[in-house]
Amino acid sequence: MPLDPTSGVFYEVQGQGQPLLIGLPLMASFTAIFGDELQPVLDGYLQPLLDRYRVLLVDYPSIGGSRDIAPQALTADRVCADLLAVASAAGFDRFAYWGYSWGAAVGLQLAARTDRLSALVLGGWPPLGAPYAGILQATRLKQADPEPSSLKVLRSKEQYRQWETWYSSMQGWPEADSVQRIACPKMVFFGSDGDLVEAGIPIRIASIIREHRDELLQQGWTVHEITGQGHGVCMAPGLVVPPVRAFLDRVLA
Repeated sequence: MPLDPTSGVFYEVQGQGQPLLIGLPLMASFTAIFGDELQPVLDGYLQPLLDRYRVLLVDYPSIGGSRDIAPQALTADRVCADLLAVASAAGFDRFAYWGYSWGAAVGLQLAARTDRLSALVLGGWPPLGAPYAGILQATRLKQADPEPSSLKVLRSKEQYRQWETWYSSMQGWPEADSVQRIACPKMVFFGSDGDLVEAGIPIRIASIIREHRDELLQQGWTVHEITGQGHGVCMAPGLVVPPVRAFLDRVLA
């Protein structure tokens, strides 16, 4: 698996066909980080896709085989520049992007900054009304004691500060105008029970998407709610991949 010298991102490409970049929770070093126990999750994503999609997985940000990024450098501008650079290194000119949670927030920024996206899939993050201020506050509160699931992926506790940098860079982003201008086909999916509480701060995700459903539909979004699932639905590829694949097959035919 190569390392892009421009971005310092370690990446892997599998499959043939339409270019598709999938972000977290997938990564190039997924098996090395999580072990064989979670291999069915990776297989559950890739096996139904590789017949028609050329899938790009990345170790990002500063995970797996990728180079370090200073926590104070992880702004939205930096993230978008890095992902566009690694897409170019992989031979992707125009490509579909699929991200979950933080990776979905990244997808919005990419779609607002480039015309290289052929389709956009967001999971577990509201395109409109997103709780940027609340999650920034929660991130600051958790820095002294990040959850073990974060430290499983990150190199150190110090690296957790990168999320404060990211969400700080999002404050004041003209969300409504930027989202309205996204021209590529777009989908958002979420677990119906996907609201969170982080460090005592309510982080409404599912309920915000439902509140904006009509507006999203009017703007051309495909909105898919997965009943009875929480924010962790991203680890259930059997529930997630079929509706996303159907969307991508339709809009990229």
